[in-house]
Amino acid sequence: MAQKTLVKPRTKTRTKTERPPLWKVILLNDDFTPREFVVQVLKAVFRMNEAQAYRVMMTAHQRGACVIAVYTRDVAETKAKEATELGKAKGYPLFFTTEKEE
Repeated sequence: MAQKTLVKPRTKTRTKTERPPLWKVILLNDDFTPREFVVQVLKAVFRMNEAQAYRVMMTAHQRGACVIAVYTRDVAETKAKEATELGKAKGYPLFFTTEKEE
């Protein structure tokens, strides 16, 4: 009598590569930092053109805050810190913060 060979289907385990969670960089409005300076910082740190930077600055001015960009956590925190430091260096209360994307 021939022996029956049990054939098992091979199951491949695929690891689903999850994207790292994204973080928003948010510009908070204040009544002391000059608008032109905010525009300069947005252009320098976030690589915006003049029109984009002006729109973002005005949105923050009118609404109190504005999401500028979305990055991985490290990049978001680095850019927020860099932009805030530029303001601090000039004595302005310019402030950028980060928040996890929902």
